[in-house]
Amino acid sequence: MKLSENTKGSLILLLASVIWGSAFVTQSVGMDHVGPYTFQALRTLIGGIVLIPTFLIADLIKKKQGTYKKMTAEEKKYLLRGGVLCGLALCLASNLQQLGIVGTTVGKAGFITALYIVIVPFFAFFLGKRIKAHNWVCVALSVVGLYLLCMSESLSLSLYDGYVLACALVFSVHILIIDRYAPKTDCIRMSCIQMFVSGSISLVLMLVFEEPRIGAVANAWFPILYTGAFSSGIAYTLQMVGQKKADPTIASLVMSLESVFSVLAGMLFLSQIPTLREGLGCVIMFAAIIMAQLLDEYPPAVLWGVVRNKITGKKSRKDAFR
Repeated sequence: MKLSENTKGSLILLLASVIWGSAFVTQSVGMDHVGPYTFQALRTLIGGIVLIPTFLIADLIKKKQGTYKKMTAEEKKYLLRGGVLCGLALCLASNLQQLGIVGTTVGKAGFITALYIVIVPFFAFFLGKRIKAHNWVCVALSVVGLYLLCMSESLSLSLYDGYVLACALVFSVHILIIDRYAPKTDCIRMSCIQMFVSGSISLVLMLVFEEPRIGAVANAWFPILYTGAFSSGIAYTLQMVGQKKADPTIASLVMSLESVFSVLAGMLFLSQIPTLREGLGCVIMFAAIIMAQLLDEYPPAVLWGVVRNKITGKKSRKDAFR
């Protein structure tokens, strides 16, 4: 069965979510040694450095194949604008999240941050994009799953929770900026610019608000290197490539699985066994995203006809799965 562009994009975003979720373990270990701005600055700058040889090698391959095309001045401006806007949004969202985590629980912060799955379709709708009815249903189901997965206390909002909610709003803007710029430019270069913009601003914040020590950074070298190379460099680039092909609403749903994979990573590496409630939340989220993907590929009437024919044994002239 040939995969559609939307499905390919979703699979790429799924891989990014796996990387982000697994990086939760190394982030929690790294933050034992250095401050949030230090961690953020170093990981994003490393992510940018990792991407430089990546696009240079890609250029060499294209030149050998005779498919290399030099960017025009206008294309360079477009690339730079997209990269800077993405970098500003990423930096603001990440640091707002760090500020919020100082005074709220990790579970509540995770739940509120992932509310971008609701905010993105609302923003997209007001920007003129048509959101299908079944996608709204899947978004609602995902929020229920996230609540069961992340929340173990009452949902009361404090100032710190407000910071995290602002982070969710900015992450929504970040997703929509990528949706605007990524399809028309070089994703690896744009991600590289994003990393250096975000890292440079975080570096200034680090020098102003923290006192980084070489010994502390050395103790956190592996978490910083891992999250820099994989979570920042590779995963955020995969996000841009995936969003070239996927609808932003579907993209936000798939990326919210980061919370699920962080639970699975905790089970695997930290022996953290999820409760029945958390397990149910994971199942609901997976079901909502699979349903959204299926209903996006096959209209509900067609999908129901295929299922009915499979159950009754009838053969249809047009099998949607063929």
